[in-house]
Amino acid sequence: MGLLPSSFWSAVDSFVEWAADLGLPGLAILSFTEAIAQPVPPEALTLPMFIAEQGNPLMIFLIWAVVTLTSVGGAMVGWWLGKVLGRPVADRFINPKHVTRLDRLILRYGDTGIFIAAVSPIPYKVLAWVAGMGEMDYRRFIIAGLWGRGLRFGIQALAIGIWGEELLSALRSPLIWVVLCLASIAILIPAKKWWDGLLDEEE
Repeated sequence: MGLLPSSFWSAVDSFVEWAADLGLPGLAILSFTEAIAQPVPPEALTLPMFIAEQGNPLMIFLIWAVVTLTSVGGAMVGWWLGKVLGRPVADRFINPKHVTRLDRLILRYGDTGIFIAAVSPIPYKVLAWVAGMGEMDYRRFIIAGLWGRGLRFGIQALAIGIWGEELLSALRSPLIWVVLCLASIAILIPAKKWWDGLLDEEE
């Protein structure tokens, strides 16, 4: 598949700028739609917003609450679409490998699988669709998503919004970067092996 045209990325940049100008309502729109279909992650707005609001705990909490609730709200719509439209549409628009992996993730891990996807870079919108296709319990899906999304954005809120200055100071140390690189390798290699293994599991 070829690269997306420059006009697409120009439209994406315009959308992000438009959402940023709206503040919290713009974040809500971006987060909600990302959990359904569009490709821009909430971090495109949450990270600069957390940085801008350092030292303002109320605004940091509001940013966290808005992005968490709207992201899960969008996933709820994705779950419903998956249930109503089902696999024929998924097979047409979603990479079959993603569908297979996430299908097995939910089948094998249930609520924990939803939590893993919600807190990680795994495509949450695809997981919501797959969960709907499999008619996973709606209440359990929502609760697992709230825990996962809440943790994902909560870590950002604490690391950037609360501890931003201290964190930036710590990152100036070469030793910290060495530790972070080693930790990333220790986590990412087994995580990738596990993710690839979902595709290789027998039906």
